[in-house]
Amino acid sequence: AIKKGAGELEGINYEEFFYEGYGTGGIALLVLVMTDNKNRTAGEVRHTFASYNGRLAEVGSVAWMFDKKGMFTFDISSISEDKLMEMALDAGAEDVITNDEDKVFEVYTSPSDFHSVKDTFDKKGIKYTLAEISMIPKNTVKLEDKEARQILRLMEELEDLDDVQNVYANFDIPLKAIDNDE
Repeated sequence: AIKKGAGELEGINYEEFFYEGYGTGGIALLVLVMTDNKNRTAGEVRHTFASYNGRLAEVGSVAWMFDKKGMFTFDISSISEDKLMEMALDAGAEDVITNDEDKVFEVYTSPSDFHSVKDTFDKKGIKYTLAEISMIPKNTVKLEDKEARQILRLMEELEDLDDVQNVYANFDIPLKAIDNDE
């Protein structure tokens, strides 16, 4: 089992690809998987979608709604917006956005510029709270209450599947919708 997980067994080929689907409220989901058995994984993913009123979709029906981007977040109290914007754009970033609700600055890069921008932040000692290449939705759908809880449970169940590496979605859930649930 350890050798299998480490990819050391001969004759086993792992494939990485996306499943595309829709959840409650028309939320688009991209599920990144790495598997040695597409049939097993497809059944698990399909079953999980169906358990939460979702459905798998045709290839390409959801992917166009997302852009692959490098993303950094910074605590809004850790740096001034002007300083961050100047530094990020000089390093090759595409955009800097203030997210007042989450109290963070978001810096976006092309995937090819991600490491050079990261190196610039590291060399200047600027501390980010997140640095990753991700699938960023072009538009978001606002969800609240029951639909918000249901889509979060679907994502959690998908992420718990062994072959799932990451789940991306295009929802926007206000913090108050999550806080009221707890």
